[in-house]
Amino acid sequence: MKKACCLGLLPAEMELEARLALARKVGFEGVEPGTIKKKADVRALKRAAANTGIAIVDIMNSDHWGFPLSSPKKSVVAKSIRGLMTSMHNARDLATDCVLLVPAVVTEEVTYEEALTRSQAAIRKMLPTARKLGVVIAVENVWNRFLLSPVEFKAYVDGFRSPWVKAYFDVGNILLYGYPQHWIRTLGRRIARIHLKDFDLKTRQFVPLREGSVNWPAVRKALGDIRYDGWLTAEVRGGDEAVLRGISEAMDKIIAGE
Repeated sequence: MKKACCLGLLPAEMELEARLALARKVGFEGVEPGTIKKKADVRALKRAAANTGIAIVDIMNSDHWGFPLSSPKKSVVAKSIRGLMTSMHNARDLATDCVLLVPAVVTEEVTYEEALTRSQAAIRKMLPTARKLGVVIAVENVWNRFLLSPVEFKAYVDGFRSPWVKAYFDVGNILLYGYPQHWIRTLGRRIARIHLKDFDLKTRQFVPLREGSVNWPAVRKALGDIRYDGWLTAEVRGGDEAVLRGISEAMDKIIAGE
């Protein structure tokens, strides 16, 4: 397995190439940026990644919260689809093959069934583009009141009958209503990427890796059982070199099964 971090973990005051060089220095092999709107910024990231030997592991789509695919408004859904399209082109241009997508948000106004059918319809419209660009749409489990069991998540992904829709599994997001090792085994080969974070069930707060309620040895065993050998991306609070090195070392221990 390979270690990465969200680009936002790296010190914002540093120049882009220096940020990526720092990530490499402390032990990360890749970074995960959000959607990039300007072509010049895509070129700059591509150049900085090449100069530092850092991989772009995937693109975290940015418009799915503000403009969810589950919205009853066609204009909102259209904007969400345009944002996803931009993310997918970012992925292609930055030599990666995956985009993270929050598929829907259930609210008092949007029912579970509506979230299901609307998100399915919108994602299906994007499948020809995904195929053309060679980019997987990886659906993530978040606190959106949607896909609340591993069996349902599995069925949702399988319902597209497409290799271009997979799962982006977030370990820490599950703790409130499940056990990540169970989800990993149920999702199995459907998992395209994994976010690492930890959560304390007593305080109900996200905490540094290996300081919360996640049973990391059980998670590591489950990853081995499904033969996952892809990217593990830290989505935690970042900081200076010492903080980043601590995150990287915690990930080493997780990979080692500690």
